[in-house]
Amino acid sequence: MFQKLEDVEKRYVELTKKISDPEVIADQVEWQKLMKEHSSIEEIVQKYREYKKVKQQIEEAKEMLNDKELRELAEQEIEQGKEQLPKIEEELKILLIPKDPNDDKNIICEIRAGAGGEEAALFAGTLFRMYCMYAERKHFKIEILNENETGLGGYKEITFMVKGKGAYSRLKFESGVHRVQRVPDTESSGRIHTSTATVAVLPEVEDVEIEINPADIKMEVFRASRCRGAAY
Repeated sequence: MFQKLEDVEKRYVELTKKISDPEVIADQVEWQKLMKEHSSIEEIVQKYREYKKVKQQIEEAKEMLNDKELRELAEQEIEQGKEQLPKIEEELKILLIPKDPNDDKNIICEIRAGAGGEEAALFAGTLFRMYCMYAERKHFKIEILNENETGLGGYKEITFMVKGKGAYSRLKFESGVHRVQRVPDTESSGRIHTSTATVAVLPEVEDVEIEINPADIKMEVFRASRCRGAAY
């Protein structure tokens, strides 16, 4: 794992130099490609450097163990470092897992009320507000594309876009059927209702440029014939 991390760090240093090169910057297509790669490995490199720093601090603390005045401080630093290293190693392992190519994309989310009538629509509304609050915390933007609101503030269905880097990676596992059991405001006798709502999360599709050769286009023209009916 650490050999791979060293290679990633070397590539990061190489990319850092390239994206600052005026000749590379002049080629915007190449520069954006390198910037994207640089950004994709930056978190891994920063975490690896944190790991190396903690390890170095442990080694330096070990050298102070022979000093009676600094022994206690050195032992504390060694113990603290040994507690940190396993956590950082686990974080590095997670960061090295290959990413879904759609993870950084915006998403289109659709929430539909399922079983449960008006209560299901209210539950769908609760889910929508929950996602809005989460998006606000992550500094994502919400754009409503379509909505079918009920009289009590719920939704039979609502479709919206979440814009922000990493939106798909954060919300892709929300897809599926969500269920809630509660005593709703619409229930006067205090019975517990079970309601469901479905959530679909899709990554935003990128624009694709298509070139059509005019020579490949075949045009046909048809004229409708007028029928004359008999008069009675």
